[in-house]
Amino acid sequence: MTSFSIGDDHFLRDGRPHQVISGAIHYFRVHPDQWQDRIRKARLMGLNTIETYVAWNAHEPRRGDWDATGWNDLGGFLDLVHAEGLDAIVRPGPYICAEWHNGGLPVWLTADGTALRSSDPAYLADVSAYLRRVYEIVSPRQIDRGGPVVLVQIENEYGAYGSDKEYLRALVEVTRDAGITVPLTTVDQPTAQMLEDGSLPGLHKTASFGSRSVERLATLRRHQPTGPLMCSEFWDGWFDWWGGVHHVTSTEAAASDLDALLAAGASVNIYMFHGGTNFGLTNGANDKGRYLPLVTSYDYDAPLDEAGQPTAKFFAFRDVIAKHAPVPDELPAARRDAPTFSVALDPAGSWTDAPASAVRTDAPASFEELSHLSALVRYDVDLPEGRGGVLRLDDVRDLAWVSVDGVPVGTLARTRHDQTIAIPDGRVLSILVEDQGRVNYDHRLGERKGLIGAVTLEGSPLVGWASTPLDVAQIAAHLPLTTSTSTAGPSAWTAVLDLDEPADLFIDTAAWSKGYAFLNGFFLGRYWRNGPQRTLYAPSPSTRSGENRLIVLELEQLLSPTADFLPGLSLGVTEE
Repeated sequence: MTSFSIGDDHFLRDGRPHQVISGAIHYFRVHPDQWQDRIRKARLMGLNTIETYVAWNAHEPRRGDWDATGWNDLGGFLDLVHAEGLDAIVRPGPYICAEWHNGGLPVWLTADGTALRSSDPAYLADVSAYLRRVYEIVSPRQIDRGGPVVLVQIENEYGAYGSDKEYLRALVEVTRDAGITVPLTTVDQPTAQMLEDGSLPGLHKTASFGSRSVERLATLRRHQPTGPLMCSEFWDGWFDWWGGVHHVTSTEAAASDLDALLAAGASVNIYMFHGGTNFGLTNGANDKGRYLPLVTSYDYDAPLDEAGQPTAKFFAFRDVIAKHAPVPDELPAARRDAPTFSVALDPAGSWTDAPASAVRTDAPASFEELSHLSALVRYDVDLPEGRGGVLRLDDVRDLAWVSVDGVPVGTLARTRHDQTIAIPDGRVLSILVEDQGRVNYDHRLGERKGLIGAVTLEGSPLVGWASTPLDVAQIAAHLPLTTSTSTAGPSAWTAVLDLDEPADLFIDTAAWSKGYAFLNGFFLGRYWRNGPQRTLYAPSPSTRSGENRLIVLELEQLLSPTADFLPGLSLGVTEE
């Protein structure tokens, strides 16, 4: 069997110096039927390794419901990496950030007040059980057992969060006890405090950065005096949030920094090689004083775009890698435009009043109290004496549509720091609240969703609430096939499109306002005219020859009841 270890200056593969040239692909952001295509293209760019996070909340969304099949088939993904002749790096967290909802931590874990990312015994018990399940998959696939896995990471940029060394030691102990024998690494941004707080003696320190490679490698070397230098997150792009711009970075600058890394003899993991998509409701959010939910696309301006097509960075990086390592002669097939056409959307009636069980409490129940993992909860309460006035909500998480007796009044948005709205006289106040994405970074991990804190009308508390969780995927799955009349407010729409053969599709959402889209039951994700993202990507495995059914659950109004299909991605304006 092949051996992989850490030497005085280099990684050693069967005792010979080895430079890791890796790229990140998150299996949980790519349709499983497309894993092999993305992995093969990584090899064609010259990569010798694939890195992936493991998303705990994808594998265990509810406590005890562990799933490692289909989209969660980590073992199958690693086997495809191995079949392509590549190595693998596994980063199981338990916290991953990754602009993924809740930083990869399950809501059931973060909702009970446990001290996260710490040596709290209750937290460690759950984390240890999770890691053991992951290592059951990873351990037999290590390189010294004939598999692809050469490195396993402990935690993730922990120095930016805490400094609990007992926590890190506990993670190392469960990792080694589970049979992981390959070298263990940590990653932190290249500052003295983060590199010190985020690691332990015996763990190999690596750094994360996207520029000034020589300077940052020098900082890393001061804190990791022996062994290989590695940038295990070389940021070649960035992510987008609703209401912002589409972020792109200079291909020439990124290629130059990659060249500097490889010329210095450092190993690298390009973050991302292929970003993929936040399908369904999996996008994260950031909040550094202003809440910014992230878009559905995780294109990341990477060497492969959201749809798996090579970009200018692919060829620039390939040329750089060819200066330092062998690169295959073969190139990926030329890009083909997707089918372009338009279909009319037929109204299917209102949908936020779908039958569901309400929970009745004095105060509004949070999503966590309702054990609700979907995007919406509707809150209803009788207005005292039928009188309106100034409505005040302590904290809206994250966007609320307010109506009285079914008549829309306005919206309250966390991003805008809204707290008050004037409502008219009426009988019933209804507030539809959307979880727009869970914060994936820093100390807002695990925060509750819904109407949080007091709700008052003219200074007096409103009591006697009915909190109704709405599962958008279930509503779409049971939407009647019959055409209905168009309604004011949230409305469902359907269309049938005919395809000659399965194909990637790019649905133009510019004439829609805000909501969710499904194709043949596959949850494509969120759309929002707030931009920058304009297209929803439908991967070819979600389509079929003949009839395909599109469902749109619109929360506000369609500007045009049509679905237009574009030849490729349209991700919005950039800063260039």
